[in-house]
Amino acid sequence: MTWIKICGITNLEDALMAVEAGADALGFVFYEKSPRKIDPETVQEMVAKLPKNVEKVGVFVDSDANHIRQVASQAGLTAAQLHGKQSMDRVWKDARRIECAGVSKLIPVIPGDALKNGGILINHRFGEKIFAVLLDSRSNGATGGTGTTFDWDGTREMVESLSLLVPVIIAGGLTASNVGDAVRTFHPFGVDVASGVEARPGKKDPEKVRAFVRAAHAEEKRV
Repeated sequence: MTWIKICGITNLEDALMAVEAGADALGFVFYEKSPRKIDPETVQEMVAKLPKNVEKVGVFVDSDANHIRQVASQAGLTAAQLHGKQSMDRVWKDARRIECAGVSKLIPVIPGDALKNGGILINHRFGEKIFAVLLDSRSNGATGGTGTTFDWDGTREMVESLSLLVPVIIAGGLTASNVGDAVRTFHPFGVDVASGVEARPGKKDPEKVRAFVRAAHAEEKRV
């Protein structure tokens, strides 16, 4: 089954609804400039009421390992999603890698369009240290949360090659109407959505969340 992450969770009601709808993971954004920003104390309260088997993913942008570890410990996170070159460099240059971030799983984020020209290098040692690579869109210099897709046609072959080394999560502009196309195009390990299932930034629309999960799982039955 395709792994599904609902990102940008800001309240317990949405968290429980997303889990009930079939989400495998919830994303909590710890980035000052995001309209979906949340504090570790609030996440800690939510995590205490969530099923243990649901991944609790912290989203960090250009954060150092110490900050990630502190937030992960306080909030009760199980994974860290790393946006920005600084985040990945700071964690990857630490010999402890996963341990330095205080979580059991790392999810580095790469702009999907960077794959068009073979713009990244993944080796087997890198692949062994991470849970998955998340491919997101980039718009006006921002990576993630843009509500737009990257070039699926231009990156399909590179995504297939990348998938041989590490699990791939597709994000960027996904909605219930196109997540099936993403599953059919990439056969990814997982999909990730934030704005595509919202009533407004930071508040999820239950019907959109349920439709998204249904659409992802319906398509995988045909591929």
